[in-house]
Amino acid sequence: MNLRKFLAIMLVSSVVAAGYWGMRDDADSGPLETGPAVSSHSSLLSGSAALLPLPPVPALPAEKVALGKRLFFDTRLSRDNTIACASCHQLESGGSDRLLVSVGIDGRQGSINAPTVFNSSLNFVQFWDGRAASLEEQAAGPVHNTLEMDSNWAEVIAKLSRDEAYNRAFGQLYKQGMSGETIVDAIATFERSLLTPNAPVDRFLEGDQTALNPLERDGYQRFLDYGCASCHQGAGIGGNMFQRFGVMDDYLRERANRQSDLGRFNVTGLDQDKNVFKVPSLRNVAVTPPYFHDGSAKTLDEAVIVMGRYQLGRELSEDDVKALTAFLRALTGEWEGKRLQ
Repeated sequence: MNLRKFLAIMLVSSVVAAGYWGMRDDADSGPLETGPAVSSHSSLLSGSAALLPLPPVPALPAEKVALGKRLFFDTRLSRDNTIACASCHQLESGGSDRLLVSVGIDGRQGSINAPTVFNSSLNFVQFWDGRAASLEEQAAGPVHNTLEMDSNWAEVIAKLSRDEAYNRAFGQLYKQGMSGETIVDAIATFERSLLTPNAPVDRFLEGDQTALNPLERDGYQRFLDYGCASCHQGAGIGGNMFQRFGVMDDYLRERANRQSDLGRFNVTGLDQDKNVFKVPSLRNVAVTPPYFHDGSAKTLDEAVIVMGRYQLGRELSEDDVKALTAFLRALTGEWEGKRLQ
């Protein structure tokens, strides 16, 4: 065993024993990000372990949510009036587009897999590389990205201001009226309403011991015992730390140095941030294929096997994969009263 693998094994072991692991990318990145305590052997599988139930939808101004929802589906945010936020974050498809990479105006392909918009308010930063500190900052990105909407606020506002319903709504809700700042504020407010409650795991964490069947409970136990919860933890079951893709082995070794594979390095320029990404939330993961920043895992089974091998240094058995994927499917919640599919 080489030194890197030995150290990685020791690190994972210490994470499970100590109760949590936060990771930051450099000395100037602020306070260490940590999640809730991780139980190393939670035989009770109670809410005191690594995972927390989804919080309730926060109290939000209904008029602002409605305005943000309309903007979320409005293609006029794009230069050629063809792409909306909902084009890549389809609420009927788990909040993503289920494509390897998303398609913007003029058929332009992006460079990275679109994450789900559901429960994104629980993330400590936005985008795979964490370059946006808030939902507002994230909402502005696609408007200006040449591969996505390829527009700017002057063009967007010129189009939207011809719509009297928009003028009235912005005038009533914001003293400054319509602007880039108020547009993204409304969109982010709507996105904060996009929580997906009532997953079987949430009901279990809230005390319903019948909410998980024996296979799902077995998968949850393995999820804790194998150290998955050292990174996928808290109410988001992820989304609250950075981590290297390939702790135990280099998953990206055979690739050319694509910019999208560099992850956090594209933000900080620090060598230690190469191949480091925001740990994704696992909520609704069963309905948001393909997986990873590059969409390289087409199925949930494949993604679980890769995670075991490259993040935990463990070759998962068929029983492991069956149990773990059963547990992951139990993380699927509801939107507007219907379970996501």
